[in-house]
Amino acid sequence: MSRENQIRQSLFDIERALRESAFWQVVPPEELAFNSTEPFSLDTMKPEEWLQWVFLPRMHALLDSDLALPAELALLPYFEDALEGSPEETAAVLLRIKLLDELFAPDVQDGAVHDA
Repeated sequence: MSRENQIRQSLFDIERALRESAFWQVVPPEELAFNSTEPFSLDTMKPEEWLQWVFLPRMHALLDSDLALPAELALLPYFEDALEGSPEETAAVLLRIKLLDELFAPDVQDGAVHDA
């Protein structure tokens, strides 16, 4: 499986983990929340809102347009700290974020893809 397809599958896995948790939201944040200039929109959105409504769609758009993907990705440290809930509530989402981060590790980008 190509790296791009692995990334796309990982994004779907994150979405599924969100849907299966209490973090999934049916209604998007107010439109003004999307105008944030802060990293992770932390002044206008909860971490899970940013993940669902900003990050996932933007990553899919990059993949769909064959545009350059980020050179590095390190979402896990932020979400380990920012995602509120018990370990049982956050474990699946954090695991999927970790697996996505791993796809942006230098050895994976160079073609030495490992099974997760």
